Amino acid sequence: MLAGGGLAAAAIWPSERALAQVSDNVVKIGVLDDMSGTFADQQGMGDVVSARMAIEDFGGRVLGNPIELIYGDLQNRPDVGTALARRWYDQERVDAIFGIGNSAVALAVQQLTREKNRINVAVAAGTTDLTGRACTPNGLHWTYDNYALARGTVSAMINQGKRRWFFITSDYAFGHSLEANGTEVVRALGGQVVGSAKAPLNETDFSNHLLRAAQSGADVVGLAVAGVDLINAVKQMGEFGLIRRGIQPAALLCLLTNVRAIGLETAQGLVFTEAYYWDQNDETRAFAARFARIHGRPPTMFQASMWGAVTHYLKAVQAAGTDAAPAVMAKMREMPINDFMTRNGRIREDGRIIRDMYLMRAKRPSEARGEWDLLEVVGTIPGDQAFRPANESECPALRRI
Repeated sequence: MLAGGGLAAAAIWPSERALAQVSDNVVKIGVLDDMSGTFADQQGMGDVVSARMAIEDFGGRVLGNPIELIYGDLQNRPDVGTALARRWYDQERVDAIFGIGNSAVALAVQQLTREKNRINVAVAAGTTDLTGRACTPNGLHWTYDNYALARGTVSAMINQGKRRWFFITSDYAFGHSLEANGTEVVRALGGQVVGSAKAPLNETDFSNHLLRAAQSGADVVGLAVAGVDLINAVKQMGEFGLIRRGIQPAALLCLLTNVRAIGLETAQGLVFTEAYYWDQNDETRAFAARFARIHGRPPTMFQASMWGAVTHYLKAVQAAGTDAAPAVMAKMREMPINDFMTRNGRIREDGRIIRDMYLMRAKRPSEARGEWDLLEVVGTIPGDQAFRPANESECPALRRI
């Protein structure tokens, strides 16, 4: 913690005496995610299922009042996501919005949340700006961020001698942030970025980008893309022979469902960083089994961490004696986070949740024992090493005074 950090936070984050009351006699939660587009498989209704499970596990009520859940499709468009969030805050009296699984939408909604003095918890967005230059008193970044993904995966590749990188990047806030963080880590570890290409969201043909990568002399293609775009890019790397030529794909954001869609024949050996895998231990397996009975498959890290985010919020409402945002946020920061996927997690003043991250490897087809037995945990990155240090943050709450 920076010297003076607590004073800086106190000067910037407002405080409010907790009132023993709940607005409108209901605590209302919204899940705002990609329900129909490129990220729907890894967020979508699976996030809604997990949020419902959290509410049911909490007993369906807090402070004697019912907990209500609504959800909506942000359509990966900032105008659509912001309009829906504004309606939820102004007309439907939503207390907290979770998910927000698109970085451009998350940045817009976080600023709106500040204006409305409510709470937003970005579960699936990746941009580090959420806890950097765009940080707000009531905004939390829950599961991961692009710095943590880049640091884990880039370090693993460079340790294998893969030092020359070419990035293929989604051309919007998420991709730009992921490439910037990846480039920073590559150079810090003595590697070299030999080129990059920008791809529009929902790209289907990566051939031109892959040709440029192959001609660049790169050892690694850093894929700063996600969802269906990642699936297409890795499959096409295999089809065009880049992997056979020894050019390693490095997925900077990859999830369980992506590996299954790619198939282990192509994905085997793929290294990436995650916050959760369903088959880590007895607790992760138990949650995954409950989730799968409802949703038909194990959860991604986003879907699993939605349970923890909603549960932590409800515990904070209970402890604060109110759903007023400043009092609830104070309790969320005060309480440690402990659940089936997080051990001794904590919330930093900039809204960054500090948790362990895990280096994953896609199994060989011969190693898989079932349909979803796709990954193995090959390393743990402690939370205080996984995320950008506080003294490098651009968030005013963490600046020296």
